[in-house]
Amino acid sequence: MVDDVRVAVVMGVSGSGKTTLARALAGAWPATFLDADDFHDAQAKARMAGGEPLTDAMRDPWAQRIADDLRQRVAAGERVSLAFSGLRRRHRDMLRVAGVSMRFLFLQGDRTLVAQRMQARSGHYMPVSLLDSQFDALEPPRGESDVHAIAIDAPPARVLEQALAALA
Repeated sequence: MVDDVRVAVVMGVSGSGKTTLARALAGAWPATFLDADDFHDAQAKARMAGGEPLTDAMRDPWAQRIADDLRQRVAAGERVSLAFSGLRRRHRDMLRVAGVSMRFLFLQGDRTLVAQRMQARSGHYMPVSLLDSQFDALEPPRGESDVHAIAIDAPPARVLEQALAALA
C-alpha cells in the first residue's frame, strides 16, 4: 500500500475497538494517538450520554475540528493514529479534504459482539442503548479505495498486525 501514510483513521461503531486499536497502533507505528471523542463539545457529549444520537449537522463542526487538527499536526511532521467513528461518508470526506495522506481502518463486527464489548466497559459516555443508532447511521465504506476492513472477532494482537499491514 502507501508508505507515506501520515494519518491512520481507525473507524467503526462505538464499542468496535477503535480506541484500543488506535492506542496500540500509536505505539507500534509510531504516531500520536488522538480520540475523536475529545473533539466533541460538551453539548454533544451530554446529548449522547442522555441517550440521544447526534445528527449529521451536529457532527459536521466536530469533523471539521478534527480535519483542521490533522492538517496542523501533519504539517508539523507528526504521524497520527485517530480513533474516529466515521459512520457517515460525508464525515470521512471532511477528513479527506484536509489534504493529508491517510488510510482508514474499518473495524467490522456484528451487533451482538459489539454490544457485549460495550456492556463490559465502564466510564464511557456512550450508552449501549445508542448502539442501534450507530449501526443505523453507518454508511459502510464501499468503493472507498483508502479504506481497509478489519474483522474485530480476532484477538487484539492479530487486529493490530492487520492494521500495520494495511499501513505498510
